[in-house]
Amino acid sequence: MFYGDQRDQTRQFFFTVWGKMQAKAPLLPLEAQIASVLDWHPEYHDLLSQDNNLETNYTIEKGQSNPFLHMGMHLALREQLSTNRPLGLQAIHQMYCQALDDEHEAEHLMIETLGEILWEAQRNHQAPNEQRYLQLLKERLPNKFKRA
Repeated sequence: MFYGDQRDQTRQFFFTVWGKMQAKAPLLPLEAQIASVLDWHPEYHDLLSQDNNLETNYTIEKGQSNPFLHMGMHLALREQLSTNRPLGLQAIHQMYCQALDDEHEAEHLMIETLGEILWEAQRNHQAPNEQRYLQLLKERLPNKFKRA
């Protein structure tokens, strides 16, 4: 991830931002982005209040999802949106937000596809396929999720 190569350094960054939020201390721009993700995820607030969670291993086998990975995926999507890369991603994001009328839920649906694309790239030892990413996002547009 972009805040450090080591898992614990990356996680510590989330703890640091959480501490600053609790102290109402000024945040740097990246910290403010993380804070907005933390605001969307109150289910992680207790976890971030305990330093002993820094080294916890989260495994699918134990039925656990990794909260740091989840928050990192939100940040990765936001980075993509800030640069509109791949080209057209911002427009797709707007369509998701309009269809769902919920930016948080829109991001969740989009990061599922991002995760799939990253997993495929890792499995195939290739760079992520941006065109496939855009294609899948378009195919999965949430018009089928609209409320009746």
